[in-house]
Amino acid sequence: MVAHARLPDAQYSLLPSAPTPKRKVPQTVELQLVPPLVIPEPSDAVRDLRASLQPAIAARLRSGSELVQALARERRDEVIPTTLAPIDALLDGGLARGKVTEIAGKGGRWSIVFAALAAATSMGEAAVLIDTGDHFDPQLGELAGIDLQRLLWVRPKTLKQAVTAAEMLGATGFQLVVLDAGLPPIRGRRVPDASWVRLARTAEAHGCTLFVSAPYALTGTTSEAMLYAPASRPRWIGQGVRLLAGFETRVRLEKHRRKRTGESAMVFFLSAAAEPPLSDASHSKSGGAAPSASLRAGALQK
Repeated sequence: MVAHARLPDAQYSLLPSAPTPKRKVPQTVELQLVPPLVIPEPSDAVRDLRASLQPAIAARLRSGSELVQALARERRDEVIPTTLAPIDALLDGGLARGKVTEIAGKGGRWSIVFAALAAATSMGEAAVLIDTGDHFDPQLGELAGIDLQRLLWVRPKTLKQAVTAAEMLGATGFQLVVLDAGLPPIRGRRVPDASWVRLARTAEAHGCTLFVSAPYALTGTTSEAMLYAPASRPRWIGQGVRLLAGFETRVRLEKHRRKRTGESAMVFFLSAAAEPPLSDASHSKSGGAAPSASLRAGALQK
């Protein structure tokens, strides 16, 4: 297997390099200066309070607006939301950065993968889809909202090659790496446990979000959270000649390191017959309905 990876344009500003000696610049050269970052000034009361405190304590003092901005920035940097409200609620906000999240089962896995890729690429993140079963349709993915310019599509032959590709690409700067194991039986399903441990350490070291989709659990104790989605059920509308309205699946939280497990959520993937603004939801070879341009999901249930 050969995977060609290309780093996208820098999405985050790099740290300033060491100062270099000043050189005389010719008059014909035009220098373009980057405008400085605008930071809101604290109020007079906050400035007076900081002035009355010791420097060590004043440096740690934050106003309400500064605290809200810091918490929002920290929250945004911690997870990548899937934009499916029930799934994000089960995962405590979304896919954890620097961690491994797994979804197993037969119901709607491919649709949830599409939603995660669409959410990440729409945020400007660089994403990778390691498609072991070769199920990805670029046209369908683009209709679902995936920015193909920010997506690297890798098609390995075996699961061992897929894990190797995920480890390599996770260390090259991609923010989201999705590994889909395809349908059973999985080719090359014997992967040593040490490979998953090494993959989890790579994700944590480089801040990469790793999302594993498989028909049954693969990652073991290395995953931060694990979801189980049983087979999807069709929903019909009308009497006599009925129309397919979409598919529904109940996703259950089997494991999470930071919250109580056992919660479940019903997720609906509706077609145009049920909701006119939505486009048709096509059946995917990887289980469940492929997502349309927008998705509707049910409420969180215990």
